[in-house]
Formats: sequence, C-alpha cells, structure tokens
Amino acid sequence: MHRRDAIFTAPKRCLDGRVVLFDWDGTIVDSIQALFETDAAICRQIGVPFDESVFRRTFSPNWRLMYRSLGIPEERTDEAVQVWASTFQSDRTQPFPGVEIALGRLAATGCTLGLVTGGSRAEVEPQLGRLGIDELLRVRVYGNDTVAGKPDPKPLRLALERAGGVAPQDAVYVGDALDDMRMACTAGVRGVGIVSMLATAQELIAAGAVESAGSVVDWVDRFIAETAARA
Repeated sequence: MHRRDAIFTAPKRCLDGRVVLFDWDGTIVDSIQALFETDAAICRQIGVPFDESVFRRTFSPNWRLMYRSLGIPEERTDEAVQVWASTFQSDRTQPFPGVEIALGRLAATGCTLGLVTGGSRAEVEPQLGRLGIDELLRVRVYGNDTVAGKPDPKPLRLALERAGGVAPQDAVYVGDALDDMRMACTAGVRGVGIVSMLATAQELIAAGAVESAGSVVDWVDRFIAETAARA
C-alpha cells in the first residue's frame, strides 16, 4: 500500500486558523496498514469477504458504521471487538515523519490545535504522551465522547465548543478519510484531505474537502507560507 501523489487545490483564501483540528489514525500516526491487518483478522474470524478494495470502500473512522458496511452481523459485534482488542497494537504505531515538528511550528503561529478521532480515549490518550505531542493537541474529542460518530458533525461541533465556542468558519479539520471530509463539510468547517490509500485527492474534494495535501507536514508548510505571505 503506497501513498499516492497529492493533487493540490489552492484555496481562494487561507484562514488565519485560530483552531486546527486533526484526525488521528492515518493522519498523525501511520496506522492504516495496522488497521487493514486488524480488520482482515476480524473478517476472517466472522467469515465475511475482505481485501484491500473492500477495506477502501467500507472504511470509516466510525467502527460501528464500518462493521455494518463490512456485513458483520450485529449479534457478532462483541466478537469482532474482541478480535480488535487482541490484534490492534496502538502502542506500536508511530507518527508520520516530521509531524511533531510540524505541529509545533503550527502551534507557534498562535493556532489552537486539537484532535477529533473515532478512536477511544483509553486507546489514544496514552499515545499522546508517548509520542511527545500531548501538550500540542489541547482540544480532544474521542469516539466515545458523542453518541453519533463521524461523518455526523457532532464530534467536530463538540470540539469547537471545547475550544471556546469557535465559529466553524474559523476552524480547519485535517483528515485522511472520506467521512472526515463529510463531517467537516456538514459542520461548516474547512476540510483538508490528506491523501492516502483510503482516498485520492479528487475523492477527498468530492467528499467536501476544500484542499488536499500529501501529508500533514506538507499542509502545515503550505499553510504557514501562505499566512506569512499575507502578513
């Protein structure tokens, strides 16, 4: 699985970005391969078809939604969760190269940074300290903080509330999944799609992204350069 080259869509205007919120898996940490292998193990256990095309077509940060899309019977959801717990090792995931520095540079511009993820607090929170970015991502919304998950806008709206009641037009959401961009679009937040094996730049734009980038590092570099050019 290789990352595709991004096709950049230059924004008509660049926000001064008081709040920039990020997805976790596949955006900050390089975990998509691990997610693929875990979902493959789940589907083998349950006995439903699975391959890369199925993964790509059904992927959602909302695991309940994804299990339904995979055809996992509701009565076997607990079994699937048990396979997940015994297979996925979040403590072995690593950030994409340069992410910590990029987040630090972004925070230094005065932006408030945060996290809106479908992952659980118990799973993700310990990783923030391990990876040295707990002080950078100050606003956090986890998958179990709202009843409705992505692509519903409620998690993103909760993050804006926790950031001090920031207006949607003053925020940016960065994620790699189509449901990330659908959530941002519905919430009225500027969506930045990160190209990965989950979606091409064109697909991210079609799902509601305003722009795309090959990585968080690429986008932060561009964002800071554009902000400096306007100063």
